[in-house]
Amino acid sequence: MSTRGEQLRLATRGSALARWQANAVKEQLTGRRFAVELVEVETTGDQVRDELIHRLGTTGAFVRSLNEEVLSGEVDGAVHSMKDMPTEQPEELVVAAIPERGPAADVLVTPDGTSLADLPEGATVGTSSLRRGAQFLAGRPDLDIQGLRGNVDTRVEKLLAPSLQREHERRLEAAGELPDAAEESDEHDDDGSDDQDDEDGAFDRTPEEWFDDLAEIERRALEREVQTEYDAICLAQAGLERSGLLRHLDHERLDPSSFVPAPAQGTIAVTTLDDEVGQRIHDVVDHPPTRVETTVERTVLGELGGGCVAPVGIFARLQGDVVATNVRVLSRDGTEEVRDTRDLPVERHATAAAEFAADLADRGAAELVERARREGPDERKRGE
Repeated sequence: MSTRGEQLRLATRGSALARWQANAVKEQLTGRRFAVELVEVETTGDQVRDELIHRLGTTGAFVRSLNEEVLSGEVDGAVHSMKDMPTEQPEELVVAAIPERGPAADVLVTPDGTSLADLPEGATVGTSSLRRGAQFLAGRPDLDIQGLRGNVDTRVEKLLAPSLQREHERRLEAAGELPDAAEESDEHDDDGSDDQDDEDGAFDRTPEEWFDDLAEIERRALEREVQTEYDAICLAQAGLERSGLLRHLDHERLDPSSFVPAPAQGTIAVTTLDDEVGQRIHDVVDHPPTRVETTVERTVLGELGGGCVAPVGIFARLQGDVVATNVRVLSRDGTEEVRDTRDLPVERHATAAAEFAADLADRGAAELVERARREGPDERKRGE
């Protein structure tokens, strides 16, 4: 355990995205003369690799293990993706700091830049999120929503792999580098067929030159075996940006006022004990407007009792003296929903958010949440 004060130890998951988030907090603290050590912790969510996230049988699968390190005194704090955090925390812990929020929106990623509106009928869309799946089905009931598990890199590789592998094979074949490719080419010449790739010069680079121009994520995708071929996948914009992947991908940003994000999506949180160290981290890192927005979103979520067991989207934006708040609560198949937007007074934003949630619950949101809970494999909360 470090000496409390200038020396800090912060727990983080070991994924590239988690490390980016922890380093962002570290940079803010080191700029104010703290010496920060990051401590990697494997969480329950990291250990269960063959299940969709929403089927994990534990509350806060990516959060609990980190917070246990804080409670035991092994570290001074823990850095989380706030959307993974249950609305109820151990009473000894506080959310000491919430840095300025990144982009809250979801993005649709495709191999070729196809938009959501232009996806073919019956297209396969990959997502592990009940919320995303329900909102897709609400607008496009023809879509085939399939589960998608893994960290950000893994999900992107699963999308890109089939099309890249086909392209690679075509280039190898055109270059005569596949087994029997030369014989097949001779046979085509004998029967009068044309080798369009060679004659038209469709490939002006060798397979090796083409490979050298690929991004690292694309090279890894070439080596990946996949069971499901996706036409598109949906991920958080913030996660893709922070992982450095968004610039390499064809994507469409989904308007968060209509395709409503998860509560606190794009937000980082630092949990600590309720002590002086927590207050010092708060003073350096906390961003008050983001705290207001996430308080509204998590208050609505907590009052509705949805957790991630139900398709619930909540997005709040601080606009002057009000917090503009969009909420969508849906059935899992997207055929039913309760939806509303309300401007909440900032001076009483938490109370107003609870009142908004109560009104939504009375209008059918509570029934949709309860039905989604009954439809699930168990009644425990599951991360998105």
